[in-house]
Amino acid sequence: MTDQSPAAAAETLPLDDAGVYAVLSRASTAAVSDVLDMLGYNNGLLGIRPLKPGHRVCGPAFTVAFEPVAPGEPAPAADYIEQVPPGHVVALANDGRTWCTVWGDILSALAQSRGIAGTVIDGACRDATEIMALDYPMFSLTAYMKSGKNRVRMVATQVPVTMGGTQVEPGDWLVGDDSGVVAVPAARRAEVAGLVREVEAMEARVIADVRAGIPLAEARRRHGYNRFALKVEPRP
Repeated sequence: MTDQSPAAAAETLPLDDAGVYAVLSRASTAAVSDVLDMLGYNNGLLGIRPLKPGHRVCGPAFTVAFEPVAPGEPAPAADYIEQVPPGHVVALANDGRTWCTVWGDILSALAQSRGIAGTVIDGACRDATEIMALDYPMFSLTAYMKSGKNRVRMVATQVPVTMGGTQVEPGDWLVGDDSGVVAVPAARRAEVAGLVREVEAMEARVIADVRAGIPLAEARRRHGYNRFALKVEPRP
């Protein structure tokens, strides 16, 4: 048996939250999604994309749930932003409504000043030009100018919500890039991050072999590409 090098040993150490963040904040959502598939989770937030290409988001979810109000019923803007801890991702569950918004430039500026990691909306944002100028990580179904005031109201914070067809619990980790957003169950975040490291290392070895002239099938066999198999059926 050969001893592991310090670098190789470090790659196998359990991950604390700083380590989880170090892995997931730079990993592609494709790699995270593949690991979630391996573990039996189909946790993509369907349709939600970055407002500004190139943006990333990563951190525990602070969830906020909304519901529509009857015509003529007053519903003021939601006030919750001071409750969101730094480093968290604001997860706004507006049930896919794109006919009114639940986030704009004022909230973006305040969130940015408070060290909030970004915002993910199952619905629409507004003030798109101003938010992009702030360079604030904003992920949503679309942008639309109509205010949510007197159209929807906040009903709860830090409760389980459904976003893009996926249930998101408070504290689940949201990871987003140009391909979309995935939700990592909080209880398995270290396991997911560890497996993401394995997948990334395996794929790097496959790419290196192929560039060296080894056939793709052989490179995949050498490095156990197909042992990272899916355990879930694809969603239509």
